[in-house]
Amino acid sequence: MDHQPKFFENLSGTGKAIGVLTSGGDAQGMNAAVRAVVRMGIYVKAKVYFVYEGYQGMVDGGDNIVEVSWESVSSILQVGGTVIGSARCKSFRTREGRLQAAYNLVQRGITNLCVIGGDGSLTGANLFREEWSGLLEELAQKGKIDEEAVKKYAYLNIVGMVGSIDNDFCGTDMTIGTDSALHRIIEVVDAIMTTAQSHQRTFVLEVMGRHCGYLALVSALACGADWVFIPEYPPEEGWEDSMCVKLSENRARKKRLNIIIVAEGAIDCHNKPITSEKVKDLVVQRLGFDTRVTILGHVQRGGTPSAFDRILASRMGVEAVLALLEGTPDTPACVVSLSGNQAVRLPLMECVQMTQEVQKAMDEGRFVEAVRLRGRSFENNLNTYKLLSHKKPDAELPKTNFNVAVLNVGAPAAGMNAAVRAAVRVGITEGHKMFAVIDGFEGFSRGKIKEISWGDVGGWTGQGGSILGTKRTLPAKYLEKIADQMRTNNINALMVIGGFEAYLGLLELSAAREKYDEFCVPMVMVPATVSNNVPGSDFSIGADTALNTITDTCDRIKQSASGTKRRVFIIETMGGYCGYLANMGALAAGADAAYIFEEQFDIRELQANVEHLTEKMKTSIQRGLVLRNENCNENYTTDFIYQLYSEEGKGVFDCRKNVLGHMQQGGAPSPFDRNFGTKISAKAMQWISKKLKETYRKGKVFANTDDSVCLLGMRRRNLVFQPVAELKNETDFVHRIPMEQWWLKLRPLMKILAKYKTSYDISDSGQLEHVAMHSPKEAETGAI
Repeated sequence: MDHQPKFFENLSGTGKAIGVLTSGGDAQGMNAAVRAVVRMGIYVKAKVYFVYEGYQGMVDGGDNIVEVSWESVSSILQVGGTVIGSARCKSFRTREGRLQAAYNLVQRGITNLCVIGGDGSLTGANLFREEWSGLLEELAQKGKIDEEAVKKYAYLNIVGMVGSIDNDFCGTDMTIGTDSALHRIIEVVDAIMTTAQSHQRTFVLEVMGRHCGYLALVSALACGADWVFIPEYPPEEGWEDSMCVKLSENRARKKRLNIIIVAEGAIDCHNKPITSEKVKDLVVQRLGFDTRVTILGHVQRGGTPSAFDRILASRMGVEAVLALLEGTPDTPACVVSLSGNQAVRLPLMECVQMTQEVQKAMDEGRFVEAVRLRGRSFENNLNTYKLLSHKKPDAELPKTNFNVAVLNVGAPAAGMNAAVRAAVRVGITEGHKMFAVIDGFEGFSRGKIKEISWGDVGGWTGQGGSILGTKRTLPAKYLEKIADQMRTNNINALMVIGGFEAYLGLLELSAAREKYDEFCVPMVMVPATVSNNVPGSDFSIGADTALNTITDTCDRIKQSASGTKRRVFIIETMGGYCGYLANMGALAAGADAAYIFEEQFDIRELQANVEHLTEKMKTSIQRGLVLRNENCNENYTTDFIYQLYSEEGKGVFDCRKNVLGHMQQGGAPSPFDRNFGTKISAKAMQWISKKLKETYRKGKVFANTDDSVCLLGMRRRNLVFQPVAELKNETDFVHRIPMEQWWLKLRPLMKILAKYKTSYDISDSGQLEHVAMHSPKEAETGAI
């Protein structure tokens, strides 16, 4: 399969014109997508046009379709909604409307359209494409265009990006805007939890999702809600009783609040709506609890896009332009999307048909089928929620007589507590006795270990830092004491949640197996560190929260710079030697440069950056943003770069510097980190159960093979268990980073969007795939 690598410099857009429009309901991140399409288009020397007000603007023509420049999309990355407007358009649904739209496009030579919207908008685009040649012929007959034009603009290329906060489009793991909407919901839930606890209240929260329960389900998972109603999975007959029993049990366990989340399209198994008011009345009548309803409404569509949405939209926008450049009359209209961590192209109509299948299954009451059609990520969310939210009575739980210990190792990372909660609850459900170790390996050696129950971890998902306490100490100097504690407490398996130290710790423990039988037990590591520097995983718990902190800060700093013209900010980020935060932060904040250890730079490059900024100051964008990873170079320190820029920029711009420091480790975990932590940890616990069964012989657990000490990581599209011994070859132990890092491939994106000439290997992109129907078995192995 060794193809020649494909480089995007060899693709040219000369002579092509691309129109970009946003249509349907708005979503945060649409602007990031528009910006990426415009800049990438101009970069490859194509002409790019804004189509204002969606299809309405295309039909109306005139100054609704305008050629744009590089600066036109400056400063829109951090703005929610869409700056080019979006409208529902009745006339585009008629052939006359489409005829007029075709005329307006041909006048400007636009035969490439990038449509950002929901399934309705994309279906409309596809119909337009199918009718295109017919429309042109009709225009020629009416004498509006000549035969030359019919030949020259013979076919229309269409690429779609899905912008919808509901995440209701099949074939895409995440649609643009979903993550930001979750941020809004979680901010509200966190705020409501504090007031509900003060008054012992029950809150019923209604979130958006007329036909899709994704937002409701994931926010329920991320805040540990007591009950959730979604259209794809209606509650069983008699749900009123079981819900009330659950709520009153929780109160009896001293839980001071209940949270119930209702999707606006929630239904019961007879397809009758379940409204938030109905749920409230039920709780009040049956239990007499003080209950309030909060309807979030359009708050969920508003606000600034999250770091995830900005990066997703930027990646998709660039991919969309590549797809348009490579399009031929035979390529079907496609959507660009993410599968796991991989950019893919899928035939638009296959996705639309599958999305409509889900609705059909729901209308016909085939709910199991509807959940399966939504895709494996949705199914995983549902299964994990069911696993963690309802505790079975003790009598119904299996008894395995295994003891499993959980500990946090390394620096604190937001989302660690969500991971501990999931591990404890899944462990209890599987029949094990769960133990919590306080203060990492050091606390372990001192016997700081106690049994932990289902209720003990209630309300942990939204807490930042590490409640169990965490230390960077490695186990090597305490091996004897830790072995004693394992023996005393009869620990049969270990789950370590942490960063690079956790990985080193597991390597040390497995090496000590020869000497101590106590370490011959299954051990698993779940990566949690803001630096995202653990080998074997594309993401680690805590990195997304840190990235959002960096992005928010950069937004504020850029705002301060827009008041004082001609200012460049140099911002230092964490990450040890790993440039993930600096590089992705730069992509999400729209920075001009990011200095990282993985890509060596010298004084010439610094000089080139200064000259680049000097040129930029001559345009209408008179501010600059430069990110620097804390360990990118021992001599080119933040101070050095600040002084160099100040000296070289004299008379053109002035400089300020900012070290972000430990605020990157703190804060409430983002929805992504809560969810990722919850799901990856639940999966790790299920692996432990499986290994315990496999290694239990003659009344004791004995595991001494390499595959009984694993790291669970997200690799491209799947979650995989990898023996830590095998990961050694992939690790640079001196600099504590993996030897190969996937995100370096996104580095050219940042440079392109900041107007640098660069080389970009696009061998990975470009194959059109089909929408896969997954088998029920696959959901277990699968995606986040």
